[in-house]
Amino acid sequence: MKLFVYHTPELVPAEGKAACAIAIDVLRATTTIATALAAGAEAVQAFSDLDELMEVSEEWAAEKRLRAGERGGAKVTGYDLGNSPLDCTPELMQGKRLFISTTNGTRCLERIQGAAAVLTAALVNRQAVVRYLLNHQPETVWIVGSGWEGSFSLEDTVCAGAIAHSLMQESDLDHLAGNDEVAGAVALYTQWNDRLLELLHHASHGKRLLHLDGEDDLKYCAQVDVLDILPMQQTSGVLMNHG
Repeated sequence: MKLFVYHTPELVPAEGKAACAIAIDVLRATTTIATALAAGAEAVQAFSDLDELMEVSEEWAAEKRLRAGERGGAKVTGYDLGNSPLDCTPELMQGKRLFISTTNGTRCLERIQGAAAVLTAALVNRQAVVRYLLNHQPETVWIVGSGWEGSFSLEDTVCAGAIAHSLMQESDLDHLAGNDEVAGAVALYTQWNDRLLELLHHASHGKRLLHLDGEDDLKYCAQVDVLDILPMQQTSGVLMNHG
């Protein structure tokens, strides 16, 4: 198994396909996806385009769907939800499909959806992802951060490092690392693993969310291994729990 970390979707190779590709958007799309599935959502369907989301979700009965739209950290007018995992309560989610479009995370998913297996990861479900990788041993694994509008983000890279660091209990870095970014991500996680909330406060998107009264979201997203949920793509853009 070889790991490749890409800080943004734009850095993913145009040629070739991974045996397994993992989208990360700690703040907040992949945290929200895992939380929605843990709360009983039937599935989460991700879109990069808001108009397409509206068109497809119209095919579902109103009582069986929820629409989540976020741009720039704020809820899109006319949607049921924004992108806060704290809104994903069992009362709201049970038996429904969550149709979601966010600034960065859903775009990342779209970029990697051609891989043989597509997962989403966040700090909250890190160990479920690690367990899948150890059990299935895919030959090539692309771990792709969503970043922020094409730029590197601390929180996605530290999550990639958390995954790689856990895998290093079974294999050393030299055998695992397919590119230098893996070592960089592991170093970031090793430096900050006991201060992840503080790191999220330093992150540029963390600061954006704080301006939007998002402190509780940051506290939630900084938790590690609290959800035994493995979101996996079933058909293009549709994620279900395989934990």
